Amino acid sequence: MTASNPQDFLPFVRPQINAATIAEVGKVLASGWITSGPKVQAFETRLSALFGGRPVRTFSNGSATMEIALRIADIGPGDEVITTSITWVATANVILTVGAKPVFVDVDPRTRNIDLDAVEAAITPRTRAIIPVYLSGLPVDMDRLYDIARRHNLRVIEDAAQAIDSRWRGQRIGAFGDLVSFSFQANKNITTVEGGCLVMNTPEEALRAERLRLQGVIRTGMDGMDVEEPGGKFNLTDVNAAIGLAQLETLDAITARRARLATLYFESAARHGLADLGIELPLAIDPTLATTNWHMFQVVLPTDRLQGGPAQARQLVMEAMRAQGIGAGVHYPPIHLFSYFRSLGWREGMLPHAERIGRGILTLPMFPAMQDADVERVCATLSETCKRLSL
Repeated sequence: MTASNPQDFLPFVRPQINAATIAEVGKVLASGWITSGPKVQAFETRLSALFGGRPVRTFSNGSATMEIALRIADIGPGDEVITTSITWVATANVILTVGAKPVFVDVDPRTRNIDLDAVEAAITPRTRAIIPVYLSGLPVDMDRLYDIARRHNLRVIEDAAQAIDSRWRGQRIGAFGDLVSFSFQANKNITTVEGGCLVMNTPEEALRAERLRLQGVIRTGMDGMDVEEPGGKFNLTDVNAAIGLAQLETLDAITARRARLATLYFESAARHGLADLGIELPLAIDPTLATTNWHMFQVVLPTDRLQGGPAQARQLVMEAMRAQGIGAGVHYPPIHLFSYFRSLGWREGMLPHAERIGRGILTLPMFPAMQDADVERVCATLSETCKRLSL
């Protein structure tokens, strides 16, 4: 039955902003200080504590964090940066922004994260950095990643946009490693509406990040001002930081609820025979090695077994589910096949796992306010839809 009441529509994500947070935002607006100020400082202090005392600076978005990380690593024209094609296009765009060359490698078909064997094979004398992406919050093999980086003298800029509160061997992502970038965009596990943060290694890196996020300006005394290198306009506001402070208070509960929803998804998927239909579920990780924050619950559709084939099957599934009042998302099509990257020489067949996953990946609803029964409804609808569209 088609969902006729808009209130019955289940989106793939819904941010949660409670009344207390709205009241805090009101206080900031009434204070007369609404740009970067005491709330930003408090937010950065709390984030630093979350990441084991490492230096943290906040930014207006999670793309700026990666651009600044590349600049801190002194990466620019003539340099190569290895990354994945299954990501939001910002991951590659920031590499281009600093004048470097993105080098895409294939993904592991089970984790859907960057294939570290392919990373090592792609290293050349021009390679300066690796940008792994933790899809749905799932970390890569961090031991292997940093072993490769050490042996080849490479910087690591972790695109941990989706990985707040994910862990590797019990350590929170961001509490160790090199430069680690998080996003607080509206669909992330915790949000500042728009925003992000960069975790760094030294006070010197943090000071440079401060300058680069606000036009490179260096202030001294009451009226002294200088610029030694150009920056951008990437500062977070106190309005955003007030939201972030409130969201941090609920981080443990958010992570726990998402883990529970993921368990329900696996149980419901088994009841409705999703695997028997050729639908690939996320990888169930050994919790002693890695724990994900379950930022998203993603399946891969068997597009070659459904009406519409690889070009249209996902669209048909999404349309059918929407007609039943269920939203779904696409995260992500393989960006090396976007027109701009084709102009740089990338073609079909170069990254076969990424291309197959990118054609069929589907993000199912996942947010803490979901009811347990919503998970059952999603899996039942997906199962019925794929049976009806099967060739």
